Amino acid sequence: MSTDRETILSHVRSALAPLPQRAALPDWEAELVIMRQARGNVDTWPLFAERLRGVNGTPLTAVADLVTLLEKGGWRHGYCDPVLWPKLAPAFPATFKVETVFDRTRVDDFQFGITRATGAIAETGTLVLTDAGTSGRLAALAPWVHVAVLSRADICVDVPQAVAALPRDPNVIWVTGPSKTADVEGILIEGVHGPGVQVALLLD
Repeated sequence: MSTDRETILSHVRSALAPLPQRAALPDWEAELVIMRQARGNVDTWPLFAERLRGVNGTPLTAVADLVTLLEKGGWRHGYCDPVLWPKLAPAFPATFKVETVFDRTRVDDFQFGITRATGAIAETGTLVLTDAGTSGRLAALAPWVHVAVLSRADICVDVPQAVAALPRDPNVIWVTGPSKTADVEGILIEGVHGPGVQVALLLD
């Protein structure tokens, strides 16, 4: 039995099928949007980490540091992408309960979600998530803590490079730090419509 989502996407695909090709991306002056610090040959991880911290995100380079962060926050029950779990499991003590299937009927049980990131943008501290590359998309959006795992090769220097590298995916999400809103009286609140803690874990 197909889900409502699958039904909607099948109608969209049917409507797009007769088109000879997708519409081209609009022309724009890439030089106008690149930050000065992202020009030339830069080490993408330090720049990405700096920008991620600037939007209240948490960059990490060791699984042990991730475990320490989760323990400190009292977040011991979560989900992990089954492809990633064999690499991460040795660092997690028995006090943690980590599942490799995200059960949508128990969405509130999961305090953290560990998924793969398709890419990242150094100049803005942005993570790129896709349906194809992110197992259990809800696991990246519903738990209070989201951990996006990426490699150095996944990091684009700037926005134009990231746009050029966009995959053909039905759903692409750019995440810049924890979810936030300032709709009510201009007061910034984090974690309203998504994770309140956004972590990027570098695994080379």
